[in-house]
Order: sequence, then structure tokens, then C-alpha cells
Amino acid sequence: MTSDRPPLPEMLAKTDGLNSTYGLPSLPKGVGAALFHSSKDPLLVVTPQGEIVQVNGALLQAANKTLAEVKGKGVCQIIHGGRWPHIKCPLEEFLLTRSSRVEDTRLPGLNGEYSLSVVPVEQGPKGKELILLIARKLTQDEVRKVESIRTAQLAAIGELAAGVAHEVNNPINGVINFAQLLYDDSPEDSEQAMILRRIVQEGERIAAITYNLLSFARGNENELTLVDVNGVVADSISLVEHQLKNDGILLSTDFPSPSIPIIGNHIQLMQVVLNLISNSRYALNERYPEPSPDKKMHFSTTAVAIDGRKYCRLIVRDHGTGIPQGILDKLFDPFFTSKPAGKGTGLGLSISYGIVKNHNGFLRVDSMLHKYTEMIVEIPAVEL
Repeated sequence: MTSDRPPLPEMLAKTDGLNSTYGLPSLPKGVGAALFHSSKDPLLVVTPQGEIVQVNGALLQAANKTLAEVKGKGVCQIIHGGRWPHIKCPLEEFLLTRSSRVEDTRLPGLNGEYSLSVVPVEQGPKGKELILLIARKLTQDEVRKVESIRTAQLAAIGELAAGVAHEVNNPINGVINFAQLLYDDSPEDSEQAMILRRIVQEGERIAAITYNLLSFARGNENELTLVDVNGVVADSISLVEHQLKNDGILLSTDFPSPSIPIIGNHIQLMQVVLNLISNSRYALNERYPEPSPDKKMHFSTTAVAIDGRKYCRLIVRDHGTGIPQGILDKLFDPFFTSKPAGKGTGLGLSISYGIVKNHNGFLRVDSMLHKYTEMIVEIPAVEL
């Protein structure tokens, strides 16, 4: 998401060189030396290719790293935790445009949500083009605003997808019915019967996808009752516990007593939890094909206040492959999947998002590549 805030204060005076207490080399022209190192906001000077040339003390503190661990490294590796080879880092794309802009984004390497200003500066030594990055930590109100905008964007995508699914649903049912009629009149075990049976099967697969898409955006039509989220998680785990045990996945839970009740649909919420478990299981098996003490999946619920209202927050955390920052905003888009071809339809998280939305809640993701993933479900709690 872009911001209207100005990218760089004009007060950054032009300075040709700097000897800092951090032992850093001279800054490029166009960057105020004293302000650079006294700034409480993390600052980085990088090449258009993303190589870190220089940082200030605030960056080292936020990243909990030394200068030797940062200088010369790729900026995506330091502030995003890295990326998969086949997925581009959006920040690296911004740098190559060499244009000023501001993004409200997650920087897990700096532990939080930030407003990141991308500012080209004057050429450095030997004609190198350099870019200044300014990271300002967002307030809780700003974070909530960003999440609300993302939620609205996802809702719009869901409505569009459901509209397309509705248009596809009627003709595909016609195809299935006509193929079935022809199949019923075909000689058994004939080539014609085999082809028509395949048409029916593939048509039914398309119909199932369109049904799921319609479920993504359709309102919750089932009966809502008082639901114990801890019970939802326990029932979901019971269905897959044997599977997880065979994979060597270690389960742990942290549930409050008494539990935090909500108004919802038990079966639909189980569908959400089972999908989150499935994704965590896949990530853990990818990172740890063999048993490992780090092959863990943790469930926790807690009461939180959001905009003055009490919510039940469920977190499903795993220590699997993690997710690159470049695709986090796309995870809930219909048909988007980070899994290899044939391993997923890209509908599981979309449907889960729709179910949580219909419970007046939020579904969010927090992840860092090669470290962890947290899927966060927040649903309004009931005051008993």
C-alpha cells in the first residue's frame, strides 16, 4: 500500500563525508551525516540492486545485528528475512525503478510494521547510484488502518471471484447433465463411455471449485450458536492427530481457563482450523522431512481488545519454511498458492478468509522465511 506522506524531509543537509561512532565509511552526497546517525528511525543506503552500502545505529539495533552482519548483504535478506529464488522481493523491484515512494509494509527483520520510504540520492563515489531507505515504525492505529484496507481489498477480490464463479456455474452444470445423458445411452466399457465419464468427472471438479468460490463471498447462511474456540481447535486436532503424529509433528496448546466464547458456526470454524493445520503440516514437512525437535505446531487463544471491543484471538504457529514477504498480501487471493503445481488449489485460505469475515472477524498472517509462520484469527468475543 502506498502512502501520501512526503518521502524525505528537506532538512537532510548535503554532506560529503562522515566518520561515525559505528566505524562506517563516508556517506554519499545528499545525505546529512549528523542526522543520518542521530536518527531514531532505521536508515539504510543501498544500491539499486539491493546491496547494503551503509546503515545507521538505529538499524543495527532494530535488526539486532552487527555492522559486519549487515554491510554488503542483500537488503531483502536483512529486513525481510530473505526470499525464495523464484519469487521476487517487492522492495527490490521498487529499488530498480529508482523512484521516490512510500510503502506501509512488514519488515520482520526489524520486528514490526513500518512505513518504508524509498529515496534516490545523489551519485556516490565513482558514479555509483545509491538509494536511501527510511523505516518508520507504524503506530497501532496505523497498523489497524493498513490491515483494514487490506481486508477491504481482499473482500473486493472475493466478490469478483464469486461473480465469475456464478457465471461459470450454470453452463458447467449444463455440460455435466448433457454428458451424463449421452453416457447413459452409451455401450458400457466403450471408448465413448470412457470419454463421457471423464467429461462428467472434470465437470464436477469445476463445479466443486465454483461452489467453493461462491462460499468464499457468500454470507453465513448456517445457524450461529455459542461456540468455544478451544473446543473447535480440539475437535479439529482430533481428526488429524494420527496424521500429524506419523509425520513426527509435535503439538502444543496454550488455552485460557475459562475459555473465550464467541457466536459462530462450529463446523465452519473447524474448516478454517483444519485448513490452517494442513498448511502448517505441509510447511513443516518441507523443512523437516525427518523427525526433529523443531518440527512444532503450537495453538494458542487469548482475549484481546481491538477498537475498544473484546476479541478472541487464535494463533496457529509453526516453525516450517516460512513465507516470503513478497507474497504475503496475495495469500488470501482465490487460486493463489505458493505450493508446487498439483499440491494445492489456492482456495483453502480464500475460503477460510471468507468464513472468518462472515464471523465479523479478521484472518491475518505473520511470517519470516526459514523461521516461522503465524496464522492469526480474531473473532468478536461474547460477554457472558
